Amino acid sequence: MVAMRPVQVADKQPIAVEIELPKTHLQILVGKRGYLMCGALDVRLLDERLSDRQIVAARAVGVKSIDDLLDAPLQDVTKAAETLGIHRGMRGREAILRLMD
Repeated sequence: MVAMRPVQVADKQPIAVEIELPKTHLQILVGKRGYLMCGALDVRLLDERLSDRQIVAARAVGVKSIDDLLDAPLQDVTKAAETLGIHRGMRGREAILRLMD
């Protein structure tokens, strides 16, 4: 099953996407400039193999819900995300606000 819905974060409304797969669930928060995702995101692939796309993305591990993704510290971020001031250890809530403008 795939579910999409807006979530309120401060005065912004990123889109939450939740995908149920066999034996796992994916959580994604989408902003205008990029996205945050659960541990399934391969940041190294985005930076190395798709570097020409300058994808703004970050991942948090151990999250089981969109609320977890908002509260978790980011484990990895793309180089393009770093240019927006998004860094390892930043909470998802702060990062998604930077992705909304």
